[in-house]
Amino acid sequence: MTIIENVGTVDRALRIAVGVGLIAAALLDLIGPWGWIGVVPLLTGAIKFCPLYRLVRIRTNDHH
Repeated sequence: MTIIENVGTVDRALRIAVGVGLIAAALLDLIGPWGWIGVVPLLTGAIKFCPLYRLVRIRTNDHH
């Protein structure tokens, strides 16, 4: 199965920022261990693919 990018530039930047922020807050013990959920948006932003978007047929990038 080929992974087709479905995460656009702005979406990607937001995902990475949120992911890094949550992980940083978890490392600084500001929000507890649930902050490690930030790994999900960080990874989906890094690889430009979101499995949930694929399920619901959403694309935030311009490529078809």
